[in-house]
Amino acid sequence: MEGEQRSLHDQLRMLPDRPGVYLFRDAPGQILYVGKAVSLKNRVRSYFQAGRGLEAKTQALVALVASLEIMVTDSEVEALILENNLIKRHHPKYNIRLRDDKQYPFLRLDMRAAWPRLEVVRRPQDDGARYFGPYPHASAVRETMDVLRRAFPYRTCSDRRLAQPQPCLYHHIHRCLAPCIAATSAEEYRRMIGDLEQFLDGRGEGVLSRLRERMHEAAEDLRFEEAAQLRDRLAALDAVLAKQKVHLESREDRDVLAVARGEDEAAVEVFHFREGKLAGHDGFVLMGTEGADDGQVLESFIGQFYGEGMPVPRELLLSGEVPNPEIVRAMLRTRRGGAVALAVPRRGPKREQVEMVRRNAAEHLGAEQWRRERSQQAIAQALEELAGALRLAAPPQRIECYDNSNLQGTNAVSAMVVFTSGRPDKSQYRKFRVRTVQGADDFATMREVLGRRFARAQAERAALASQNADGAVPAGAEGFAHLPDLVIIDGGRGQLSSARTAMRELGLGGIPTFGLAKEQEWIYCEGSPEPIVLPRESPALHLLQRVRDEAHRFGLGYHRNLRGRASVRSLLEEAPHIGPKRRKALLSAYPSLAAIREAGAEALARVPGMNRQAAEDLLAYLASSEATAPERHDA
Repeated sequence: MEGEQRSLHDQLRMLPDRPGVYLFRDAPGQILYVGKAVSLKNRVRSYFQAGRGLEAKTQALVALVASLEIMVTDSEVEALILENNLIKRHHPKYNIRLRDDKQYPFLRLDMRAAWPRLEVVRRPQDDGARYFGPYPHASAVRETMDVLRRAFPYRTCSDRRLAQPQPCLYHHIHRCLAPCIAATSAEEYRRMIGDLEQFLDGRGEGVLSRLRERMHEAAEDLRFEEAAQLRDRLAALDAVLAKQKVHLESREDRDVLAVARGEDEAAVEVFHFREGKLAGHDGFVLMGTEGADDGQVLESFIGQFYGEGMPVPRELLLSGEVPNPEIVRAMLRTRRGGAVALAVPRRGPKREQVEMVRRNAAEHLGAEQWRRERSQQAIAQALEELAGALRLAAPPQRIECYDNSNLQGTNAVSAMVVFTSGRPDKSQYRKFRVRTVQGADDFATMREVLGRRFARAQAERAALASQNADGAVPAGAEGFAHLPDLVIIDGGRGQLSSARTAMRELGLGGIPTFGLAKEQEWIYCEGSPEPIVLPRESPALHLLQRVRDEAHRFGLGYHRNLRGRASVRSLLEEAPHIGPKRRKALLSAYPSLAAIREAGAEALARVPGMNRQAAEDLLAYLASSEATAPERHDA
């Protein structure tokens, strides 16, 4: 510990007097907090000054800091953008952050493509495409896509499928203009995509006007089939626009943001007005808001919400003053390419709009809290029932589940997932590449993985105990040092027996361990001739199934990633002008061949070590029949 403190002291002493971003890490290296600063030297040192009055939350943070990392930027605006990108990527515990540990879905439209299409993505990038969103959940995206496909028959197929001159079902039901068979001209398709873009921008009235005019022209020219199709598209759009009943006093583009507060979380509601009409609204819950005022919550939300590709209107109305308005305006100006006004109205129609949005935020937060309370009650009931069914001393607070995955004995891996208090604890998930087992031997794999996991537990617990005078392991030990209350093995008696052998060899045979077989969903217990059979509607069984299915999903994803990367690596080794450095950089930037193809030459040329010519040569190589064959195997 003394060496770590000296190291942190040296880092503090060498901080530059420059703007940038700082990351506080704990002893295991986990990121605790990401912050921005006009002067890294002054801001970071202020946390560690003796006698400085810090809030309880900040004191708890500082007590855990073992090291720090800094990133110098050229300006405060760059620091703000980088800070929010890092918060979205790492979800640090002590930052104000969007509650869900996931990327919200966006709609992406790249107008530079020969035949543009709309696609759902989770990670917007600064690639020149338009992004619309984020949407609060996948069902909102599906509803939007369903309407858009009825109104704008754009292609949904991949570029590879587009090259095959054969129309799909969507063309036959009038949901695609079928550029694959030249059923439409490039000019007509572009006009339709332009209408789609304008509609997504919230300017639907102009689109409706043009479609009505074209429908009447088609009818007058006796092109009745075309007129009928335009009529159906108008009906789909009318149904959407009819719901937009809230209007502004003027035809302005404006977002209205308001905060509602809970004890340790906050809800932010955003109403989007385009051309004076309500075009949509979204609600988000943020965690880590204790000790922060409304303005701080709004500033953090704005930075995370208006990310790369997110449309920014001319004006934002806010329910509270943000701490750094000039920096926020500059960041939004960079995103929009023009000036953005921030206002906190005190009276009049604009204040009424903010109050309306605040009421919606309060409703959203209340509904979320109610759902969470109901969910917590259901989880507590399931844990109580599980403890009774498995004859545990108490409801298990930490459940670990293990699942193996391989393909014909290759790339064998295993996954460990952790549920804490009945909920997934993804920061505790671990992946294992099998080292000693040859071929598809599930029993030996389970024995190796459980042996490695609990050997690590013993080593980490011994290290923690040596740091305490009484030789005790701290109650809040994390990582592998935190032993489970219950272990679930995906499999039957054989897999369970292998796991129990490994655990007993390490002196940890007292941890309750059971196997859950997929076919009958029976629970196997070591030493018992009969399985435990829970009713199909049992909440305890549903919880075990969720844990087991999560382990399967996590392990399968890891296995697919390894196979995909092996395929990509193999092809990149054969590609012209791609040496070891370029290959390593490409593998770091793109997880699959599909991602490399979709990136395009311009994006590939920005990968470290690449240039435009190398990117074009690589894409040409991947487009050949020899290059596409290995990817079909991965699918």
